[in-house]
Amino acid sequence: MAKKPHQNLAIIGHVDHGKSTLVGRLLFETGSVPEHVIEQHRAEAEEKGKGGFEFAYVMDNLAEERERGVTIDIAHQEFDTDNYYFTIVDCPGHRDFVKNMITGASQADNAVLVVAADDGVQPQTQEHVFLARTLGINELIVAVNKMDVVDYGEAEFKGVVDEVSKLLKQVNFPVDDAGFIPISAFEGDNISEHSENTDWYDGRTILESLDDLKEPEPPSDAPLRLPIQDVYTISGIGTVPVGRIETGQLKAGMNVSFQPSDVSGEVKTVEMHHEEVEEANPGDNVGFNVRGIGKNDIRRGDVCGPADDPPTVAETFTAQIVVMQHPSVLTAGYTPVFHAHTAQVACTFESIDQKIDPASGEVKEENPDFIQSGDAAVVTVRPQKPLSIEPSSEIPELGSFAVRDMGQTIAAGRVLEVTEK
Repeated sequence: MAKKPHQNLAIIGHVDHGKSTLVGRLLFETGSVPEHVIEQHRAEAEEKGKGGFEFAYVMDNLAEERERGVTIDIAHQEFDTDNYYFTIVDCPGHRDFVKNMITGASQADNAVLVVAADDGVQPQTQEHVFLARTLGINELIVAVNKMDVVDYGEAEFKGVVDEVSKLLKQVNFPVDDAGFIPISAFEGDNISEHSENTDWYDGRTILESLDDLKEPEPPSDAPLRLPIQDVYTISGIGTVPVGRIETGQLKAGMNVSFQPSDVSGEVKTVEMHHEEVEEANPGDNVGFNVRGIGKNDIRRGDVCGPADDPPTVAETFTAQIVVMQHPSVLTAGYTPVFHAHTAQVACTFESIDQKIDPASGEVKEENPDFIQSGDAAVVTVRPQKPLSIEPSSEIPELGSFAVRDMGQTIAAGRVLEVTEK
């Protein structure tokens, strides 16, 4: 039987609008979480006086297990429809969701935006839509959740549709009315089956919409790029870097280089889901052992690539950024922290080269004195310590970054050009 094509799906939207419950419900309705697990969580939820939260519990428990566990195993977040098998990227509710989304730690192909019928568009709804657009997510399904709370009223549904449509138009997000679905993740309305509670709605269910998504583009034919998430020492094996392959292939016997640490060696073994494999491909989470490399030679934030085509290390780079939120203005000399793939490096804005109209992409102003919230710009950036990053036109998977300061994501961007060290 032919393998179904794979989609990475992000579930985005405001924190209290029911993302976890929707994820739990999707996994349950597609048979990906067995009934007895749900039952166990239901009992636990009722004991804690939180009856009805069992679907959210499923997700939270998995999240906690993953926080504690060392191995990277995301099997629990997968489900199938007739046409695709989906991986839900970056469990909803994760506090670094925005950052992870931008830095490619969760490259989603498509997304479901969850908006509560009783609460409408919130600041986080806006931020996530903004990001989805910046990151090139192609299709958005809008789940208007908590319809049970507003007695399945069509007027309430239409109100949210209008509000979200305005927001999507602001960022040039193509959306047709078919993309809006009234649901109750809690009660299960319009998830896998059409609900009698919304007899005024004759569109698709969530699962039908997911099944109808376009197939994602295959990953670029770029060379191996594998950002390192962690480095472990395992007795009897030695140093084991762990990470997710963004592009290319990792095979036993390859000579690889880690940048910017600038060490190289031969790959002895590659392991995935506790099994040794000959080769691993884009999207695979792997642990691997490299001959002659010690625990202190490499670190999180390094990128592994072929020794004969090593990852690029930037002296400076130019980038196009969009400022999402900043209490004042950004000027040359500002040094926030850039999060690119698994690296976190303080970088200085050397110059602000152009201000750009975010809607059209046209240059509005050359060498502006400052930029502020809502502005798009081209900037020249100097990392304060070595950073491996690639132009997004060559390796998009390693060409995007988030800019963080004061505990929030203030901008998102992509790399236009790199001046190498």
